[in-house]
Amino acid sequence: MIVIATRAKIGAANPIEPFLDILRCPRSGADLRLQGNALVTSDGRHRYRMSEAGIPLFAEEFLSPQAEVQRHHYNKIAAAYTANLNYPHTQEYLAYLDRVVLDAIGPGDLGTVAELCCGRGEAPMLLKGRMSRYIGIDVSENMLEAARQLHKNASSLFLQGDATRVPLAPESIDTVVMLGGVHHVPDRARLFAEIARVLKPGGRFLYREPVSDFIVWRALRAAIYRLSPMLDPSTERPLQYEETVPVLHRAGLASLHYRTHGFLGFCLFMNSDVLFFNRLFQFVPGIRAITRGAARFDEAVLNLPGFARAGLQVVGLAEKPVSAQGKAGLPASATLSSG
Repeated sequence: MIVIATRAKIGAANPIEPFLDILRCPRSGADLRLQGNALVTSDGRHRYRMSEAGIPLFAEEFLSPQAEVQRHHYNKIAAAYTANLNYPHTQEYLAYLDRVVLDAIGPGDLGTVAELCCGRGEAPMLLKGRMSRYIGIDVSENMLEAARQLHKNASSLFLQGDATRVPLAPESIDTVVMLGGVHHVPDRARLFAEIARVLKPGGRFLYREPVSDFIVWRALRAAIYRLSPMLDPSTERPLQYEETVPVLHRAGLASLHYRTHGFLGFCLFMNSDVLFFNRLFQFVPGIRAITRGAARFDEAVLNLPGFARAGLQVVGLAEKPVSAQGKAGLPASATLSSG
């Protein structure tokens, strides 16, 4: 395993150096080199400064309009977003969802991992000990600062960047992870094409996202997204099967797993950002055990006939085929698998 210590200041032994082999200019695709407190293309045409914390700012002057909206939104709510994940019932339900994700990805080393829309850096906590290198990419400087505080000793590098034009070389990543990030990117075709570009042949894309395949949840979410200050309806859209698996296929990624999770228990224990009464559950005796029971109830409901797509979260896994045929080599049966 390669261990890379991340430091706050730019120094002689810069923590970015071990990543220069896979970092690329998002505008030109050119190699990058360190020059003082900046990353510069070899021809000198493009320059990206680093923050005082040593975070390369690839999105400071280069960002899609939708990503700019998300950048502003999450810079504003970063502290509240992190606080909402610290309630005991939220942690307990997240632990259940984490187990579901780990079951989907299976055992083994994950190699070089890139987490897009990384927020506070979920993948290093979930996949600890299974990554040789980790690159976390997000548009929000404030979320990246929170991630740096949380992962001071992680073998990782955090970058500010746009998920639809990431500063990574083609076929340089073994595993791409998005845990609640896909629904923040309206242009799914461009996002999935970018993921396919950076993945090595045989590399995998793991995601866990809000999903609205069930018409009841779709209607409720439409209302909640317009009412909650924690959500941005102009750029956030939960996944649907028809807008996900076929789009992955067209991007050159074979869908291996697509399964929904979370039902009424998820509604009660995982929405403290929009359901303010949810926060009072922290004072209920035995709330962790109650939450675990709710997760088991949700799983039982979704195993009933006709309820397979009725969950509020989807866990999915896709793979870039090793076949040199590219998109033409995708097996149709794999792309339509519901896992």
